[in-house]
Amino acid sequence: MPAVSIDSSVFVERVIPERGRMLQPASELRRGDRVVYVVNWYKLGGAGGFVVTNPLPRTVYYQGSASGDEEVSVDGGRTWGKLGALRIGGRLATPEDVTHVRWRVAPNQAAQGSGRIAYSAIVR
Repeated sequence: MPAVSIDSSVFVERVIPERGRMLQPASELRRGDRVVYVVNWYKLGGAGGFVVTNPLPRTVYYQGSASGDEEVSVDGGRTWGKLGALRIGGRLATPEDVTHVRWRVAPNQAAQGSGRIAYSAIVR
């Protein structure tokens, strides 16, 4: 299993007159803000792939990722799947139900040495 270092940043999407939509470091968040999480990973050694898992703060609800190949959990990380396939009781899970998101980094991707994952959420 490879040794991996991960760092992440949080940005908020703002609409700035005459400049359009921009991402700014998230120093202050308001209800309804769209936030973008950027997770950078760096392989420090070892072989094979690995998994990057991020718990979502309760203050946001999940929107999606740039890659679309993520899995989500709606039960605190016990079970995983695609959002359209997970159920809570008798209903389909919604983005508001997501508690964790994860990506599987394949061995060929890990061999590149570093990568970036981005996903968005809305402040509750």
